[in-house]
Amino acid sequence: IKELENHISPTYEKITLELEQTLANLDVGYEKLTIIMSKQGEQWHREIDIIINKMKTEISDIKKQHREILKTHLNQIKQVQSVIKQSLLAIREIEKSAEVSPTIEYSSRISEFSKIPPKVQVSLPTFIPKPVDHEKLYSLFGQITPLSTATEENVLLKPNTTVRELLDEPELVTTIHTGHEYLCSVTCLNEGIIWMSGQTTDIKCFNIKGSLLQTIKTKSGSWIYGIAVDSDGYLLYSDWLTGTVNKVKNGKIEMLIRLQGWRPGNLCVTSTGDLLGTMFSVDYTHSKVVRYSGSSEKQTIQYDDDGKPLYSGNFYIKYITENRNHDICVADCAAGAVVVVNQDGKLRWRYTSNPPVTKNKPFNLYGITTDSQSRILTADRDNHCIHILDQNGQFLRYIDNCDLVAPFGLCVDNNDNLFVCEYNKGNVKKIKYLK
Repeated sequence: IKELENHISPTYEKITLELEQTLANLDVGYEKLTIIMSKQGEQWHREIDIIINKMKTEISDIKKQHREILKTHLNQIKQVQSVIKQSLLAIREIEKSAEVSPTIEYSSRISEFSKIPPKVQVSLPTFIPKPVDHEKLYSLFGQITPLSTATEENVLLKPNTTVRELLDEPELVTTIHTGHEYLCSVTCLNEGIIWMSGQTTDIKCFNIKGSLLQTIKTKSGSWIYGIAVDSDGYLLYSDWLTGTVNKVKNGKIEMLIRLQGWRPGNLCVTSTGDLLGTMFSVDYTHSKVVRYSGSSEKQTIQYDDDGKPLYSGNFYIKYITENRNHDICVADCAAGAVVVVNQDGKLRWRYTSNPPVTKNKPFNLYGITTDSQSRILTADRDNHCIHILDQNGQFLRYIDNCDLVAPFGLCVDNNDNLFVCEYNKGNVKKIKYLK
């Protein structure tokens, strides 16, 4: 009862209030949008009035969508609130009763109610004016951006409100000498257990002191660059030679997934326990991202809304990671771009290395990872640095000290320590880059 009254129920009430306030203020935001658009229209001739009216209709339609999305989410939250209140009434009745059996038979729903639904964030569309061109009157007048909808996981009892800023000068903490030739990938759940692989048949596990704890030899004898650790701490690895994804459990290798017509690449375990993997076709002409739940395929991400490939078609390494906002981030080496889609597979943005301070050599990216602040880090091998971006693809800074040489695979542990593979040297460097 205390948990429901003091924690869970107030959390739902807060979400309800926020949604109701957003709905109440919805008209103000859209009115501002209409004013901006109308001012742009005043600069044009009478012939564009029909275009303005058409765009106002678009705004009205989008506004209806916006309202419906918020109302739907509000109704869902209120339904759960109603169930919580019913549960409280039922518990109160049990308290008042002198019968023992209702108490014995009662099953707590605290765990169920503690799983707060994702928070829906729908941003207002924006009006983007364009220069006047009478031959392309409608297309160049401007455009209304569609609704941008994202979900943000709610944490009930221990929300992560800590803001960690970037250090002015990243610090090299330690270097692990792995003995690997051409080190490609590194992954960890925490800094105590670190797995790494390269262009050998061995996948090695080290502790932070650099002591070798375990070595796994692949059955096929192929070299491995796709490794991940699942929520239970088991090692997963992709074997491009056999077209399989495998799990290492109690020292034994179990096949988890077998592909037909495709070869697996890099792997990532999501916050919900799903497995994301990049893969390329056996004829090296297509690439895609696939989501698995266990061994069952749930989602395929391959094309944008125009039917064009999101990723370059070849066998080059495409590293993958999931951000805190559930965006799926892929480092497409051959395309020279970070490609980010939302959890529904819709393209959000591309980053092709155009920050204020440029490097001498072309952007040759490999490893990619994210931290607790939803920042994205990607390795630029030929420029010997790490690019740090915000979740919207804006360049923030480089990590170009710490004597990095040909950085390749990346991972961040649960304390935001960065681990970097040096491809040619076979070292893994632990770097502190947040305050």
